[in-house]
Amino acid sequence: MKIEEYLKSLPEKIINGDDVQLPDKSFKVIFDSFKLGVEDTFYHLGCGNGKGIVMALKEYNVKKAVGIDNNPDKIIEAKDILKQNNLVGELICKDIQNVDISDATVILFWFTNEMIIKNMMEKFKVLKAGTKIITIWGPLPECIPEKVEFPYILNQIPLKKAHTLQEQVLAIFGVKCIDFMTAWEFAERYTKAVSIPEIENDRFLTIIQTLVIWINARNLGVSCGEKIPESIQTYIQIMKTHFGIDFEHLLK
Repeated sequence: MKIEEYLKSLPEKIINGDDVQLPDKSFKVIFDSFKLGVEDTFYHLGCGNGKGIVMALKEYNVKKAVGIDNNPDKIIEAKDILKQNNLVGELICKDIQNVDISDATVILFWFTNEMIIKNMMEKFKVLKAGTKIITIWGPLPECIPEKVEFPYILNQIPLKKAHTLQEQVLAIFGVKCIDFMTAWEFAERYTKAVSIPEIENDRFLTIIQTLVIWINARNLGVSCGEKIPESIQTYIQIMKTHFGIDFEHLLK
């Protein structure tokens, strides 16, 4: 089975992030790294159960916090959590593409749907100067980040355009080229950031992410050296032999 076929076999909600709730530790890293504060109007696009909204209000004392999600059950849960904490925030059950976000100063945006991202980019471009947009794992398309605390990536209005995809990738990883150790380190950071302590398959996920990072880097011409590292070859073989997942066709 090709890796693309394996990913398609997973439940759609896992792939698009609909059912992924960031742990509190991740919100804390995001808010600390990108300096969320009392003067901010914070928007969480795809807020889930609203824990990010609660933390923004309770621990970072933001001026205003708005959570948007198109899942009514999640919004009801979020409202209950706010009420339990005696906090006042705004929770909206709508498609994020149809909500006015013009007063935002900090936005957390974690979506993989290309059409949603394309449509939101048009909304982002007209935000006021200085507005921070935080993404996870993937950067905003064709943009150079303002700051990276991988897997958390900060872009700031006005957006800085990347001249090439290679320039964008190297800016995110902060290196001149990507070797196996860089790919493994960043894959592990992502796995730890979005997983809960009880997760049992985090190493499996880290291996998949490592291979994806390194192979993409190689195909873009930004991997270190011309040869395929022995570690990469070993993990490709492990995935094929023990899990029936094939990566070899991705090596151009």
